Amino acid sequence: MADASARPGHGSTDVGWIESGPMDGSGWRIGASGRWTLAAAGPASDALERAPRPAGGAAVRLDLARVEALDTVGAYLLNRAAERLSAAGHAVAVVGLRPEHAALFGAVRDAGKAPPHPIEREHHPIIDMIVRTGETTVNAAREVLDLVGFLGLVTVTFARLILRPSRLRLTSVMFHIEQTGLNALPILGLLSFLIGVVLAFQGADQLKRFGAELYVVNLLGISVLREIGILMTAIIVAGRSGSAFTAQIGTMKVNQEIDAIGTMGLDPVELLVVPRALALMITLPLLAFYADVMGLFGGAVMAYATLDITFGQFIRQLHVAVGINTVLAGLIKAPVFALVIAMVGCYEGLKVSGSAESVGIMTTKAVVEGIFLVIVIDAVFSVLFSMLGV
Repeated sequence: MADASARPGHGSTDVGWIESGPMDGSGWRIGASGRWTLAAAGPASDALERAPRPAGGAAVRLDLARVEALDTVGAYLLNRAAERLSAAGHAVAVVGLRPEHAALFGAVRDAGKAPPHPIEREHHPIIDMIVRTGETTVNAAREVLDLVGFLGLVTVTFARLILRPSRLRLTSVMFHIEQTGLNALPILGLLSFLIGVVLAFQGADQLKRFGAELYVVNLLGISVLREIGILMTAIIVAGRSGSAFTAQIGTMKVNQEIDAIGTMGLDPVELLVVPRALALMITLPLLAFYADVMGLFGGAVMAYATLDITFGQFIRQLHVAVGINTVLAGLIKAPVFALVIAMVGCYEGLKVSGSAESVGIMTTKAVVEGIFLVIVIDAVFSVLFSMLGV
């Protein structure tokens, strides 16, 4: 085999050099030697350009057995030479590559390849809708199971505190009673008063057609005491206190305070969840009773203004229309709603992943889930009371 050489530096091995020529029989051999590194990039590239090229479509063997050092630049130069030969119609085989150079050479070769185009499947609107429905259903089922599991954990923690009441942090409970109850009185009272006004006005407008204006008191008393008062209170508390629970616990999760609590051997559920749930279970029945009173007061004011029904007549008719069972039917829902709201708010707070964006997402999710569950449970109570004749 007669080789033609392109050697920079008169054969010195401080840089890379090339031997190129035909092999015995058929084919063409290109042998690389020396150091193919950044320091020798210029002379090595010149050597590649000056090296004789095979004619026609001869097979080429790129022999790298005598390469002493190889870095990313050298691997790129050799790969580029192989690609040019392949583009010219030659079958190129890389041989003699040392094991310590193989990984780098292969990585540079693969980096130069265009990524494969993903296969785009045809979208069908009905199939996509079914897929989204299935995914949503599965996610909702998982969320329900997780909430049930968290409810079990909270229940076990409650039972443990009943057996050892000294572990209950009364200071935290009282603080949350103030935050969820006392501070909520202004907004709850105003909204309940206005709801009573609206119900009385709309009811009176319809009952006037039948000359039964006095029965607006019956309508107002049953609707407010049995359903509207407690339902509106729970929704307002879910939007106000439930979101606050999620934001507070979520911020602690972002700041790794929850991890610190666990590191100190304390139970986050006992320390953070139980005081909030217990405080809300105490305050929500009181808030519901307050909302009932304000709603009836708003209705009485509207009845007096539009129907000339005095406050004395309103109270006497209210006494005839509603009984203690009507009041209890509304108030008995309050502790259940309170537990659900507190549980959802704390659960979503503990699910915060560690970013400020996650806190906002989980807060919104807690409000939506809390209101949804309150309405669903209220419907279950309504069906149950109807079956029991309450």
